[in-house]
Amino acid sequence: MGGRVTGAAAALADELPEWVTLVRAPNPGPMTLDGTNSWVLRAPGASHAVVVDPGPADEEHLAALTAHGPVGVVLITHGHADHTEGAPRLSELLGGAPVLAVDPAHTVGGAPLTRDTALDAGLEIRPLATPGHTADSVCFLVGHGDERVVLTGDTILGRGTTVVAHPDGHLGDYLSSLELLTTYRGIPALPGHGPALADCGAAAEFYLAHRRARLDQVRAAVAAGATTAPEVVERVYADVDRSLWWAAEWSVRAQLEYLGVTARESGAGGAELEQP
Repeated sequence: MGGRVTGAAAALADELPEWVTLVRAPNPGPMTLDGTNSWVLRAPGASHAVVVDPGPADEEHLAALTAHGPVGVVLITHGHADHTEGAPRLSELLGGAPVLAVDPAHTVGGAPLTRDTALDAGLEIRPLATPGHTADSVCFLVGHGDERVVLTGDTILGRGTTVVAHPDGHLGDYLSSLELLTTYRGIPALPGHGPALADCGAAAEFYLAHRRARLDQVRAAVAAGATTAPEVVERVYADVDRSLWWAAEWSVRAQLEYLGVTARESGAGGAELEQP
């Protein structure tokens, strides 16, 4: 969710390696931007490709991915349905290609992803543990020759900023993940939604600054008398369309937890904020 930030967190990528292909799913919306980005990676001369994030269970979209076959493996950046719903069906269409995710619930025909997972696709593929948006979020550093890209899922978007999906998401973890991604300066970021960015490290630094500013705003809202998470949302996200406040509340609850401000039940049955 974008909040006050609606543009790109870094300059857009002018061009991508020729072994990268974007197949965008037809599921645009406030939370998915132009739709889910499914990325097809095929090393020059390789017999099999890699698909990252199959997207929704849309038959035309899955057929478009299948047309880039043969595919040796399908990788998942995190378990949200707009990235994973089509995975079981795509595996079938691809003749049983394994689907690998951190969460076993989204893994098909293989072992769950770890940082030691070895992937043989003619590309150097290294999973990067980047929890925070969700507990199972992972990015992929992929290289061929002297070219590298980072597939960022929803940890970094091509436009706007992402939601920390509390309680599964955790702001402390997310900040640590962004710190890790700042080290990938000058490497294009291929996000789960929106356009590709020229510099993953620069985008991560922008996200860190944005999160720290949000934390200051949340502190100020609590100090000014906000007593529930919805009241914090009303103060801090006043310029965001109200139809997205439910998503903003996820991030606010993650921010409050990070700040040591916990929710309790008031006598009237509503959630109030309490600082230990």
